[in-house]
Amino acid sequence: MFSGIVEEAATVVALNKEKSNLHITLTCSFVDELKIDQSVSHNGVCLTVVKIENNTYTVTAVQETLDRSNLGLLKPGSKVNVERSMLMNGRLDGHIVQGHVDQTAVCTEVKEVDGSWYYTFAYTFDKAMAKKGYMTVDKGSVTVNGVSLTVVEPTDNSFKVAIIPFTHDITNFHEIKKDTVVNLEFDIIGKYISRILAFD
Repeated sequence: MFSGIVEEAATVVALNKEKSNLHITLTCSFVDELKIDQSVSHNGVCLTVVKIENNTYTVTAVQETLDRSNLGLLKPGSKVNVERSMLMNGRLDGHIVQGHVDQTAVCTEVKEVDGSWYYTFAYTFDKAMAKKGYMTVDKGSVTVNGVSLTVVEPTDNSFKVAIIPFTHDITNFHEIKKDTVVNLEFDIIGKYISRILAFD
């Protein structure tokens, strides 16, 4: 479980395909604190550390993950938002994030406003899935590339988020531009509420 408060943007060092799996090797400032079998969020995707060596670590994405996320688009040098799993004795600064990406979205606009940025994202709308909580609501929470954000001006298939300079600089948001593909995880609380209401 994660909070959506990204620690930094790690750098992809190598990508190795093995059958349908993709082994992703990265480097970041806390490699020496990681352990084999530890969960780390990568652009919002919960992946398990399988190898640590030479100031790098490796995680493996299976085909299902590659189909639902933007991890298959990574290249050596790509920046990936990373967050270690949440400590249960700390403050929940973001919202409850599972690391289970629901689908991707595409950036349709980036607008700078007085030192901050507004990003607009569009995603494929499915009415049946929306009834199950796979949607955004005004002032609700959404996870974009692993970053916990507040929704602004949602429509059936799009929403905006405001990004402050700190988040812009330490995450890969500074690399997101029009047509960039990002990962989305809709709010788990909304999914539970939708499921409960379906029984009425």
